[in-house]
Amino acid sequence: MVLSMDRWVGKVAIVTGASSGIGAAIAEALAKEGLKVAALARRKDRLEDMAKRASNQKGKIFPIQTDISSETDILNAFSWIKNNLGPIHILVNNAAVVPISSGILEGKTDSWQKLFQVNVLGLCICTREAVKDMKENKVDGHIVHINSGLGHKVINLPVNTVYPSSKFAVTALAETLRLELMNQKSKIKITSVSPGLTDTEFLIEAKKNPEFRKIIEMGKILEPQDIADAVVYVLSTPPHVQVI
Repeated sequence: MVLSMDRWVGKVAIVTGASSGIGAAIAEALAKEGLKVAALARRKDRLEDMAKRASNQKGKIFPIQTDISSETDILNAFSWIKNNLGPIHILVNNAAVVPISSGILEGKTDSWQKLFQVNVLGLCICTREAVKDMKENKVDGHIVHINSGLGHKVINLPVNTVYPSSKFAVTALAETLRLELMNQKSKIKITSVSPGLTDTEFLIEAKKNPEFRKIIEMGKILEPQDIADAVVYVLSTPPHVQVI
């Protein structure tokens, strides 16, 4: 199998939650590979700083302030991308919220609503719009969900018992989308990447919680670049290879 990013050079990739951590690492990695990267997040100042850092790369980062919990924001962002950058070839659904305390017994409804609005509904809306654009432009693109190990196995985490359910939903959504595309004989690919604990801004707050601190101290922690490397790998596989 020959790995190559050549077919994506000059094409449009969307990365959500791109202002820091895993999303920023992925956006910068794709710009390095020569793509036009639409970087979506709420903190536009961070997106603009990232775009400046990547200004000497083969590709380019385009900062687009977007709240993934808002369908209006998402639709406006996709409209701008289509009108200014061209057909969408890659979507990386990275945006997610991780409440430090979202247990069922003492959790707050508004926290749960935000969790599912971003982690599940926002992902679905972005996916729908990306696939729609790919079909309209006859693009055999690639959808990548940044999932979590917690989307496959529940661990004893008393303070955050609702969060894994949002990631189990992502696991199901990746597989159901794969089947939908297969049934339509579409060549659009879908991949779910499920990292373990990763050194992002979330850890700063998580370390304040004794339960999380125990887990953090138990083993090695991934770096955002590790996840970016995994995304580049799956995108580098030949069109006939499906990494799920």
